[in-house]
Amino acid sequence: MTNTPANEKWYQDRASHQIHLEQLKRVELYNGRAAMLGIVIGIITEGLTGAGIAHQIGLGALVDGFAACRTQFLPFCL
Repeated sequence: MTNTPANEKWYQDRASHQIHLEQLKRVELYNGRAAMLGIVIGIITEGLTGAGIAHQIGLGALVDGFAACRTQFLPFCL
């Protein structure tokens, strides 16, 4: 098999694709680790403060409103 310009381009494209896949794997690994760390920190903070994770990030009103809709009939919960 000879090294024609088309073959060289194919090898370069293939190598570029492999490098891109390796970078994506590394990025996804770090992203997963950061997410797990965030959840663990949120759970520890919830244990220390008594405020749930939704309240910690400012979504407590949404959670409280959902709980109110489930426990009593409110016209805006339809």
